[in-house]
Amino acid sequence: MNKLYFTTLFNSTYLCKGLAMCDSLDKVCSDYCIYIFAYDEVSYKFLLSKKNKNAIIISLEKLEEYFPELLHIKSERSFAEYCWTTTSYTILYCLENFKINHCTYIDADLYFFSNPIILFEELKHGDVLITKHRYTTQYDQSKTSGIYCVQFMTFKQNDNSLSVLKWWKNKCYQWCYNKYEDGKFGDQKYLDDWPERFNNIVILKNLGGGVAPWNVQQYNVLYKKNVVYAINKKSGEKFDIVFYHFHYFRYTKLLFLYEYVLGPYLLDNNVINYIYNPYRKKISEFHRQLLEAGFMDSNIGYEDMKISKIRAIAHLLKNIFKRDKIISFK
Repeated sequence: MNKLYFTTLFNSTYLCKGLAMCDSLDKVCSDYCIYIFAYDEVSYKFLLSKKNKNAIIISLEKLEEYFPELLHIKSERSFAEYCWTTTSYTILYCLENFKINHCTYIDADLYFFSNPIILFEELKHGDVLITKHRYTTQYDQSKTSGIYCVQFMTFKQNDNSLSVLKWWKNKCYQWCYNKYEDGKFGDQKYLDDWPERFNNIVILKNLGGGVAPWNVQQYNVLYKKNVVYAINKKSGEKFDIVFYHFHYFRYTKLLFLYEYVLGPYLLDNNVINYIYNPYRKKISEFHRQLLEAGFMDSNIGYEDMKISKIRAIAHLLKNIFKRDKIISFK
């Protein structure tokens, strides 16, 4: 895999995160293409205006035109549930419409700290690559949320891989909701038995792929010579952080402060300084670009930008009582 092919999806609420993710890929990946499915008009127009040479922008309408059955279930699901339902569809769309030998789905709230090409070395003798949550014990939700995380998944352009992808697509079409029911949860619990159900499924071993707030407590995060790396506290294994999943990361504005809510996870100072601060700066940078481009009234960037100051205060107090970690910057 000399050239890497990715796909992702998001709307204007996640636009800053998606832009930050693409910017991180630009910095660490020398040869790649990303197919971005824009799920509203605002994000579609702005992404087209960016003219990123590595990105191909596809509208949600284009996806629904190609898979018209999606319109039959769209009204039955929340926006988040519809995104989960259509994840497998975006991968299949890319494999069927572009001459690519593989396609990797990545969540919009990932951020790459080093070249992900190292992760694909494990796929030499497999067809599908999946990643574990690797939960820290106190945050383990594998029984309800799944052993594996739909954050970074690769499917090759071959019959076996496509059969797995289509099986998953059909399951998500039948049921994909934000609740745990009969051993299912969203699009994610379906992956639990893939290593037994299908052939040539590869479970990523590289700990650098999939560092997240639910597992980072297991590592000592360090920084040297522009490289963010970690050491497994238990095994002593040293590895470069390839990507971090900024699950739960939210941001809003209160008076003259930007509030970044990191979630109810134990995060030490090194994690804040070496992982969250660079990401926070990128989010702020792209939010300013959106404002300068005239998207101030489109509720982009800050997920609660339109709410009143009283509601903003209530929102922050609610997060504090949840013991969320909040950092503020002017």
